[in-house]
Amino acid sequence: MNPFEFTKALLAIPSVTGSEHAIAEFLAAHLLSLGYRVQRQDVVQGRFNVVAFAGEGRVMFCTHIDTVPPATLPVGEDDAFLYGRGACDTKGIIAAMIEAGNRLRRDGITNFGYLFLVGEETDSIGAKTANTLEWNSEYVIVGEPTQNQLARAQKGTLMLTLTVTGRAAHSGYPEFGVSAIKSLLRVLEDCEATDWGDDPVLGKGTLNIGVFHGGEAANIVPATATASIMIRTVEPRARVEEKVRRIVGNRATMEIVGASDPQITHVVNGFATTVVSFGSDVPYLGNMGKRLLIGPGSILDAHTAGEKISKQELLQGIDLYDKLARKLLA
Repeated sequence: MNPFEFTKALLAIPSVTGSEHAIAEFLAAHLLSLGYRVQRQDVVQGRFNVVAFAGEGRVMFCTHIDTVPPATLPVGEDDAFLYGRGACDTKGIIAAMIEAGNRLRRDGITNFGYLFLVGEETDSIGAKTANTLEWNSEYVIVGEPTQNQLARAQKGTLMLTLTVTGRAAHSGYPEFGVSAIKSLLRVLEDCEATDWGDDPVLGKGTLNIGVFHGGEAANIVPATATASIMIRTVEPRARVEEKVRRIVGNRATMEIVGASDPQITHVVNGFATTVVSFGSDVPYLGNMGKRLLIGPGSILDAHTAGEKISKQELLQGIDLYDKLARKLLA
């Protein structure tokens, strides 16, 4: 299959986080048919990472195989784009990596491999599990949609759940209750008003209130309220966490769902660079050598109802992965 047809074949296989088995089986069988040495690394029941080697794996092409919901979007194409869930995040990237490997092998270059991971969209459990292995790789090229620019840095993350407990009462007599919603809103307003740092390379830290739940009915003073927030950090995790704890104090309980420090990634002369604000598996692959972050597609199309990848950019991504691996192996 050409890269466009292969991308569409991947898009037709639902692979929301936790349900990656079918696409992992497809990739393992495909790589085996191409003559790679294929291994399966069990992660949790029914879920496994796909590891494949052309020869000695000095350079590893790596990306994730899971997607965000919904499980499927209509798979399609026009003259300029391929469409579907995972088009740019990261099924088009998988196709570009595999085609780049085909080119390398045609020229007798075999000291590379692949690592396709489960779970990046939630807890990076695939990357964390892979990082427990002993690797002989010197470089790992992590694929995410960066518009074919090498990321020289990646913001960190701090994901939190805040919970407030109030006291229920009849809405006709609100003075006998304590509104958990009002209390939590005050905490969130203080969080939004906070300066989350400004780094000369990474830029400003930002906060997003992604989920809010509270109350039971319009005629009841709400007794509970919860919110999930994500801070894209430019300061060390510990400093940001302490800042949140000072803001929240005893006004809410705080659960840390996930966190990673900002990352400085490896760059190579001759390639355009950028800084990214999104997360990736990069923080969890430190045992694999120097980490690079690059891939075709725009992060602005990822996770959207109209997710797509430019055909031209996908082809450029193949050229880029090919050229990058050759330069790293030179």
